[in-house]
Amino acid sequence: MVVRSRTAFALLCLALGTAGVFLRHHLAPRPALAAAELPNVGMARMAGHMYMTSPRPQQPGDQQKADAVVAAAKQAMAPYEDYRKALADGYTIFLPEVPQPQYHFTKREYAFSAAFHFDPLKPTSLLYKKTADGGYRLIGAMYTNRVNATEDELNERIPLSIAHWHQHINFCKAPAGQKAAYFGPDARFGLRGSITTKEACDAAGGEFHPHLFGWMVHVYPYETDSKKIWSVDDDDQGHDNMDQSAMPG
Repeated sequence: MVVRSRTAFALLCLALGTAGVFLRHHLAPRPALAAAELPNVGMARMAGHMYMTSPRPQQPGDQQKADAVVAAAKQAMAPYEDYRKALADGYTIFLPEVPQPQYHFTKREYAFSAAFHFDPLKPTSLLYKKTADGGYRLIGAMYTNRVNATEDELNERIPLSIAHWHQHINFCKAPAGQKAAYFGPDARFGLRGSITTKEACDAAGGEFHPHLFGWMVHVYPYETDSKKIWSVDDDDQGHDNMDQSAMPG
């Protein structure tokens, strides 16, 4: 994600641990960071902080199953071409004041139910891009699952031969006074940091979180290129800057 100032980025860092009270107490099977994912982090630049599902050989029916989810996502998105309708229906924008290539409008009710049941007509988040007139243009949706869901369970929802679910892991929150160490090629903390273990994080005086989120996957049903429909490259599309209170685990 692109954030115009270090101050805005630091505000995101400070938001870590301030959200997700309900789901943290009711759904998380183990400690997890309840917060927003940090912006300006491309997946290719997250060695040691990204865990993705392993691709599986395509089985008969996989493509049809994935296509059905795409169709359902498009149907679920249709009423919300006007972002104001999404807001009226209980979707909440995460950090609308921070410039982002992509904004998550999240419905907590759907996030909670996604931990127990998959309904492709009820994506956890709607994905929008900001428009020149200050509004938002709908581009996609995000589905989620609890942090301890197995890959077999994920495969049942959306085949792993088609889509790649992911989690963000090994996050070391910087101690007070060291926020600058989130930045630059020598970053130590955060999703681009060199610290990837609890031992190293403890030694640096940081706060270690093995997981930032539960499982998540984006879908862009308006894309015509099949590879972009299930894109996992956030350099162009942006990534998961959403309220962790809406994420199981």
